[in-house]
This record gives sequence, C-alpha cells and structure tokens, in this order.
Amino acid sequence: MDSRVVASAAFVVLSGCMRRIKAHQVQKAKRKRRWWMTSLNRSRERYNVSIMIEDLIREPSGRLENFLRMSYTDFEFLLNEVGHMIGKKDTQLRRAISVKERFCVALRFFASGDSFVSLSYLFKFSPQTVSRCVFDVCDALISVLNHQIKMPRSSNEWKKIAIEFENRWNFPHCLGAIDGKHILIQSPMNSGSDFFNYKHTFSVVMMGLVDANYMFTYVDVGCQGRISDGGVFRNTVLGRKLEENRLMLPNDETLPNHTQTTFPYVFVADDAFALGPHLLKPFQGVYEAGSDERVFNYRLSRARRIVENAFGILASVFRVFRAPMLL
Repeated sequence: MDSRVVASAAFVVLSGCMRRIKAHQVQKAKRKRRWWMTSLNRSRERYNVSIMIEDLIREPSGRLENFLRMSYTDFEFLLNEVGHMIGKKDTQLRRAISVKERFCVALRFFASGDSFVSLSYLFKFSPQTVSRCVFDVCDALISVLNHQIKMPRSSNEWKKIAIEFENRWNFPHCLGAIDGKHILIQSPMNSGSDFFNYKHTFSVVMMGLVDANYMFTYVDVGCQGRISDGGVFRNTVLGRKLEENRLMLPNDETLPNHTQTTFPYVFVADDAFALGPHLLKPFQGVYEAGSDERVFNYRLSRARRIVENAFGILASVFRVFRAPMLL
C-alpha cells in the first residue's frame, strides 16, 4: 500500500479520535444546569411586583408609601428618569424583567436593608439578578440626581443659608452644620483594620454638610471608618476648598445688635473637628449654668444638631443604613 495512503488514513483516524476526546472533555467540564428557572420564579408571570403595586394604588391604606418609602408621584418621576438606563431587552429564550420591577427591588433594598437572597424570594428573581438590579439603579440615580446636591457658588447664596439659620435656629452667620456618619459594612477581604472604627464595627464614613432645612448641600462617601471625622473632612473637596479659601464665602460682617465687632461666617461642628477661621466648635470642659461658655455651647449645639437630625431622617426612611450592608 502506498505510504501516502497509509499516512492519510492514519491522519483521518487520529483527527477523529482527537475530536471525540475534545468533545468528551468539553462535555465533562461544562456543568449541567440543574434547572432553567425554579417554580417559584416561574410564578412571577401570574403575580409580580407590578401587579402588587397596582393593587396597593387602589387601596388607600398608606402601605404603598411604606413599601416604596416615597409617594407614588415621586416614584413615577424617578422611574421615568432612570427607566431608559436600567431597562433590558427581551430575548428568544425569555422575557426581560420589567423596568418597574427592577426599580422596585432596588427601592426595597434601600428601605429594608434585606439581603439579596431574602429579596429574591419576595420578587421571584435570582439573587444574582437582584444584585444587578440594585447596582444598575444606583448608578442610574447617581447619574440623574447628581445635580440635586450642590453647594452655593456665590456669597449671596451662602448668605441665604445664614439668614435661615438665624431665623430658625437663632445662630447668626452659620453656613451649615458638618458631621460624619458611619455606614456599617461587612469587613472587606484582606483589609485588616482599615475600616475598623472606634465603635468596634466596620464602616465607611459619609461626611455631610446640611443647611437649616435639613437639606444636604455637600456629601462625601467612602473614607475608611478608622479615620476620625476631622481627618475625613480635611481630605474632602470641601475641606480643601475651605482651607484654600475657594468657597466664595461672604466677607466678615457685624453680628446682629453688635455694630462694633465683625465676625466671620462659619460652619458649625463637634469636638472631632479642628477649630479654624470658618469652622466653629464648642468650648471644651464643663461650665456652670448661665456662663457665657455654657450659653454659647447650647446655641451652637442647637444649630449643629441639624446634621444629626438629617442623618436620622435618612436612616429612618432608608433602613439599609441601620444594619451592616452584606456587600
């Protein structure tokens, strides 16, 4: 037999064997799917969150606002703003989850702080789908609402805040209350003690500046929990601009009923912050009742508690801030 024929036959046999071996290895390596969709998730077609929302709208019990943590008008407004950013397309294999359901699962996570597994039973999604919905909605909300929190850009805008503080909280020349809030998190892997705070929990710090109406005018999130509020503030954009005098603050003026002495416009904070030309904190120590220092500390604390109240309102509405985020 011709050697070329033998070589060709051997090559054909060898190629066939290699293909069969490779196909067997691929089939063995690929894990067989146990199920396409669980029976619980398949029942979403019969009754889902969109249907539940419609039922709650028809029932004037207030449970809709409790479930969404906002009025239905606000819900529809935000849904229209972010809907085009979080929607998915249907495929030949399955229908996509509706935009309303994707938005609702994120709102429920904010409102309750439940784990993704717990929310998967309520919304009849897989935990992985719940995770993608939450992160997609967060990115969309940040993109759409980033203009809602903004600092004043002129001395006249700063003065409007100072006038409101004087009228409502009897503290003149106050441009806002500053404080930090520890957002509890699960300890990140290989992070050591970077996020371990003085309360013996793991957290990131949210630094906030609040006006006289409990409205945030500046927010910075993400600094490690082990750093003090004063250290966090120095590393924020607000702290650097204040140190470099780039905030367009009003010039020093006389206090009400005092025509001789000028006084700067200031931010109020607690003892964790460093005293500065435009940053005011209480006198340290204990003073007898009726003393000037005691009266000053009372007035300053009355103005400074606004930021504490704002954090409390935030955690009361969105209870994800009350327990560690398992992320």
